[in-house]
Amino acid sequence: MIELRPFKSLGGADHGWLDAKHHFSFAEYHDPQRMGWGALRVWNDDTIAPGTGFPPHPHKNMEIITYVRKGAITHQDHLGNAGRTEAGDVQVMSAGTGITHSEYNLEKEATQIFQIWILPSSRGHQPSWGAQPFPKGERAGRFVALASGFSQDTDALKIHANARLLGATLRAGETADYALGRERHAYLVPATGAVEIEGVTVNARDGAAISDTGTLRVTALTDTEIVLVDVD
Repeated sequence: MIELRPFKSLGGADHGWLDAKHHFSFAEYHDPQRMGWGALRVWNDDTIAPGTGFPPHPHKNMEIITYVRKGAITHQDHLGNAGRTEAGDVQVMSAGTGITHSEYNLEKEATQIFQIWILPSSRGHQPSWGAQPFPKGERAGRFVALASGFSQDTDALKIHANARLLGATLRAGETADYALGRERHAYLVPATGAVEIEGVTVNARDGAAISDTGTLRVTALTDTEIVLVDVD
C-alpha cells in the first residue's frame, strides 16, 4: 500500500525566520489522520533563514535525526557536544532521559533540513549526540543506511530504535530496491527530483507512506536524492 502525501497538502507555518512544513501533526498543526507512521512520529521540512535558529530547548525519550539538504546546521547541547553538519550529512540526537540543545543556521544562506523523530524502542537511555559525513557517491544507485538501530549497520549513526534512515542518489531511469518486509512501515521523501513506486509518482518533497510490501522498488524519473525511513 502506498499513500501519497503531496507537498502542497502538508501542514505548517511561516514564522519569517522559519518556514516549516509538517508531514505529520506537529506544534499548532493537528490532523488526526496524520499522527505518525508506525514508530515515525515527526517529519518536518524546515527552511531556516541565515543567522537564526532554535534557541536552547529540551527533549526527552525521542530519537531525533536531522538530514541537511542545503547549507549547514550548528548544534550545541548541555552535555558539551557541539558541531556543524553540512548538506548531505546527518546528525542524530538521542534525547533519552533528557537533553537541552540549540540549533542555529550560522551560514550566509538559508539552510534546509528534514528533521525526523522516531519513537525509541525503550525509554530511559543516556542522552547523546553525533554527526557523520556521508559522501553521496557512496549511495549512488543504492540505498545506504545513514542512521540505524540495527547492529549490522556498522557504518551508520546509532539510534535507540528498531528503525533505520537510508539515503540514495539515483540518475534518471535508475532503479533501487530495498527489502522492507510486510510487517514494516516505510516513509519516503525525495529531497530533489521525482521517483515512481508501483505506478505512483512521488515528486520532490512529497511524502509516500508505504506498508504491506516485501521488496520496495524505486525508479528515478529524474536525477533524484531520496531519504527513506524504515520503522516498526
